[in-house]
Amino acid sequence: MWRHMRSTPLLVVLTSPLIYVCVVPFLLLDLTVAIYQAVCFPIYGIPKVRRSDYLVYDRGHLAYLNAIEKVACVYCSYANGLLAYITEIAARTEQHFCPIKHARRSLQSHSRDAHMLPYGDARAYRAQSTAVANDFGDLIQIKTK
Repeated sequence: MWRHMRSTPLLVVLTSPLIYVCVVPFLLLDLTVAIYQAVCFPIYGIPKVRRSDYLVYDRGHLAYLNAIEKVACVYCSYANGLLAYITEIAARTEQHFCPIKHARRSLQSHSRDAHMLPYGDARAYRAQSTAVANDFGDLIQIKTK
């Protein structure tokens, strides 16, 4: 570990605390979203997102990593997994409350985008929004497999 620390550039060592201090808002966000999903999703009839599908901690078990690298891998797995988990919760919420695609495509669309109604199609929105808002049948099928 000492060899690893000596070979790490000074600016990396000095800025590392900025990376790890983000764990505080991540933990608060994690707790908030867990409560939101536990309370609201059953009321809205939205299938819950399984946390374990998004938070994967396998790289920390690699024998060729030192302790510092393992901690970094666990942290990155948590941060990226948490954000993917929250994105899925937000996607399901958006489908339920506002099932309309955006006019401009984003760099990366979420998993429920294909279920959304076309932007600017008022007729489709009025005719299909309730059905689309409650159409999570594909998720229920996945869950039972």
